[in-house]
Amino acid sequence: MEKVLGLRCRECDNKYPKAPLHVCEFCFGPLEVDYNYEEIKKRISRRSIENGPENLWRYADLLPIDGEPTDGHNTGFTPLIRAKNLGDVLGLNELYIKDDSVSHPTLSFKDRVVAVALSKAKEFDFDTVSCASTGNLANAVAAHAAIAKLNCFIFIPADLEIGKVVASLVYAPTVVGITGTYDDVNRLCSEIGGVYPWAFVNINIRPFYAEGSKTLCFELIEQLGWKAPAHIVAPAAGGSLITKIGKALKEFHRLGLIDKPNTKIHVAQAEGCGPIVNTYKENGDFVKPVRPNTIAKSLAIGNPADGIYAVDTVRNSGGVGEHATDPEIVDAIKLLAATEGIFTETAGGVTLAAAKKLIANGHIQPDEPTVLAITGNGLKTIEALENKTDSTHIIPPQLNAFRKLITEIGEGPVEDSA
Repeated sequence: MEKVLGLRCRECDNKYPKAPLHVCEFCFGPLEVDYNYEEIKKRISRRSIENGPENLWRYADLLPIDGEPTDGHNTGFTPLIRAKNLGDVLGLNELYIKDDSVSHPTLSFKDRVVAVALSKAKEFDFDTVSCASTGNLANAVAAHAAIAKLNCFIFIPADLEIGKVVASLVYAPTVVGITGTYDDVNRLCSEIGGVYPWAFVNINIRPFYAEGSKTLCFELIEQLGWKAPAHIVAPAAGGSLITKIGKALKEFHRLGLIDKPNTKIHVAQAEGCGPIVNTYKENGDFVKPVRPNTIAKSLAIGNPADGIYAVDTVRNSGGVGEHATDPEIVDAIKLLAATEGIFTETAGGVTLAAAKKLIANGHIQPDEPTVLAITGNGLKTIEALENKTDSTHIIPPQLNAFRKLITEIGEGPVEDSA
C-alpha cells in the first residue's frame, strides 16, 4: 500500500490523482495531499525517526514523495535554542527559539519546502523549476535548482531587498523583476504556468511543496523530548506555515507519537500587511486583501492563498493573531540579537514583536513552554536596520586615541595598572 493516496480538495473533498495540480475543478478550492495514515502508522515510530538522517527526511514517512528523496539532504533539523536571556527580559521561564535562520543552504525555512518540492518535481519529470517569491523562496529555489542541475526561473517584485536579489542571482538562475507587488508577481506566474510546462513550486506543485513546512513543527516537538509546547508563535505571509504547524501536531498525535496536544498557535504579521491578523481580530469569515506597506517584505503578501485556513487554524487552537509595527519590528530584531546572539530578518522581528504583545496581554503565561519560529537570517534584510543601530567609532591606530574614546563613551575595560 502507498502512503500517499493522491490529492483532495479542502473545500468539497473531491479526490484527485498524484499530479501537478493545485485547484479543484469543481469548486476552485485548494488541493492538499491525502495520506494513508493506516499504512504510515505501520512504518513510523519515535525510534524510526530518531534513527533517521539528521535532516528533514527523518520524517519522510509523512512527506509526499514516492521514492527516495533526491534533494535537501543537508536541509532541516535546525537548532531549538533555550532562550534564557530573552525569556528573562520577557518574563517567560521556558522560552525557545526554533532557529531556521541557519537552515542550509539559504538561511531560511523555505529550504524545507523547496527540498520537498524539487524531489517531487523530479518524480513528475520536470526539467525546469520556478516560483513567485518575496525573496526567501527565490533564494531557496535558485540554490536547490543549482544543486539538482535543473533549469530555473525566479520571479520577484522589482523593489526587493538587494541582499535577497543577489542571493538568488549568485546561483545563476534567470531572475525576472516585476514592477508591482508580490500579488502581481503571483498572478503573472499563474498565467505563465498555464503556458510553459514548468514546476512552479508554489503554484502547480504547491500541495506537495507546502508539506515541507510540517517538518519545522515535527523537529521542535522531537527536540522538546516528544512534547508539544503550550504556545507556538509563527509569522505568516501566505499562511501555509501556520496551517502546516496545525497539521503536524494532529499527525503526530494521530500516529501515537505524542499525547493529545494542547498547543495554542499564534499568528504574527506586520501591521502594514496583516490581512490574516486583520481577519482574526475582526472575527471575519473571509480574508480581505490589502496593499502591502511594511519593511517586512518577506511577509508582504496582500492576498494570502491560505489566509482563511490560517485563521481557522489559529482559532481552533485557541491562539491569537497580533500585528507588529515597523519600529516594533526593528526593536525586536535588535532585542533578539542582544539577548540570544541571533540575527533575524524582518519576519523574525515580526514574530518576536507580536510575542511581546501576547505576553503583555496575558495570552502567554510565565510558566508555559513557548516556541518562537525564527524563519530567516538578518543578513538578508540589512536595509531594515540602516541608521537604526549604533555607529562605528573611528579612531587612528593610537593607544591615546582609544583612551580618549573610552573616556568619552564612559564605559569599557579598566586599564591594567601593571
